[in-house]
Parts: sequence; C-alpha cells; structure tokens
Amino acid sequence: RKTGIARVVIGVSGGLDSTLALLVAAAAMDDLGRPRSDILGISMPGFGTSSGTRASAEALMRGLGIEFRTIDIRPACRQHFADIGHPEDRYDVVFENAQARERTQILMDVANAVGGLVLGTSDMSELALGWATFNGDHMSMYAVNAGVPKTLVQYLVRVFGEMHPELEEVLAGVLATEISPELLPPDAAGRIQSTEAALGPYALHDFFLYHVMKSGFARAKIETAIAFPEVDKALLSKTAATFFRRFYAQQFKRSSMPDGPKIGSVALSPRGDLRLPSDLGPIES
Repeated sequence: RKTGIARVVIGVSGGLDSTLALLVAAAAMDDLGRPRSDILGISMPGFGTSSGTRASAEALMRGLGIEFRTIDIRPACRQHFADIGHPEDRYDVVFENAQARERTQILMDVANAVGGLVLGTSDMSELALGWATFNGDHMSMYAVNAGVPKTLVQYLVRVFGEMHPELEEVLAGVLATEISPELLPPDAAGRIQSTEAALGPYALHDFFLYHVMKSGFARAKIETAIAFPEVDKALLSKTAATFFRRFYAQQFKRSSMPDGPKIGSVALSPRGDLRLPSDLGPIES
C-alpha cells in the first residue's frame, strides 16, 4: 500500500528461507484482498541446484497459486566467467558469489520491468554470520526474514504445514532437505554442499546470538552451554569461535542491509538495535 507497487518479486529456491518469505507474501496478499498472482516467483537453477529443491520450489509456487518463471543462470554465469578470465571449474568464492549476484540482478531487473518490489529471503542467523553474498542475496528492497533466526524459520514452516494440509507434503520436503546454498556441484559421492558442515549447527549459532544480543554474555559464559549438555565440547568450541569471528567481521554487510521488520525482542538493523562499527574486533570477554 505504501509504495504503490504492482507486484512482489521473489527468488524461490526450494529452501527454508525463500519458502517462509513466499508464505508471508501469500498471506499478505490474502490480507490485502489482492490476488496471489500479484506475486511473481522466479526459480533460478545454477551449478549446484538439486532436482529435489527445484521440484519443491515449483510445487510450492503451484500450490500457492502464484505466477512463476524459471530462469537458468548458468549461461549468464559462464559468460561472466569468460569475461573476467575465471575458470569455470575453479570452485572458489568467485564461482559461488557470481551465482548469487546474477540471481539478484535478475530479480531487480524483473522487478523494475513489472513495477515490483524484490522481497529478500536472508534470515537473522545468516545476517549474524554474514552468510550471504555482499550485493547478492544480501540485498533486496525489503528483507522480510531479517528478524527471524533459522531455528524459528524451521518452526514457522512446520507449523504452516500443519495449518495448511494442502501444502504439508511439500513443506515437509523442504524441512527434510539439507540446509545448503547449493552453489557448488555435488561431490564425487553425490553429497550436496552443507551449510552446517561449514559453519556448525544453527541451533548453537542461534543460542549464541540470543545471549550476545539479549543477555550481553561473553563467549566464555556462553560456552558453558547449559542448554546443550549433550553437545560435543570440541564442536561447541569450534562453533563458538566461528560465530564470534564472523559476527564482528561481517558487520559491514549489516551496515548496508535493507529495511525489514523487527519480529522478536532483538534485531540486527544498524538503524535500530545494533550500532556496531564495521572495524570493531571481536569482543570475547
């Protein structure tokens, strides 16, 4: 209503975050008395996209009755790699980030073409860890999931499925899928890229984030991990080290994050709860 937009444009991957953002968009259209076809979902398969997540994305978009398109980003990325002299089989940060930025370019340009607004999908946990490509999936016109940590994303998607039996099967499939950016091709054994294998469990990261932001606890106090007596101490310490290192190092991404709603008791917006200089080192004690 405020912006006068004609459409909402959203990239739908078949993963948790884009699923929640799409469910929110559909509910918003229902509340406004507007047709869900005002939502334009775009599936953008890349080099690491699995058949399972692609099928989930398409099933969800059909089930919600939105308009959707599929745009394969691989040809554009191959051209980009050729332009900058990057080997296509070098699976480094350039290989990964080029895909995220190509997807964002598509979403922004399509939104311009249809008079729309790009709905961002990155959640609060990803923003805390900087697990997003700067000027890629980190950027949107409204970051609807910015106040929702990953563990709460999982809970909300599960509850939505319980409340809407017609979507329960596809949402159960989304929940059962390994959390992954799906930017790298599967390995020789067919295993897909795993976010939690790289970063540590989101249950721990969300616990750390809550007690840093809400309780003001230092790392030493958090690592007592009273809430997780069953967690291996080596994993706990490694995950805490990752959290504290990335939380401070990645502030520059949050300094330029889009607007988004504050959902819980704390938020990471530089315009609200978190006034943190980008060059501040880790505070661990």
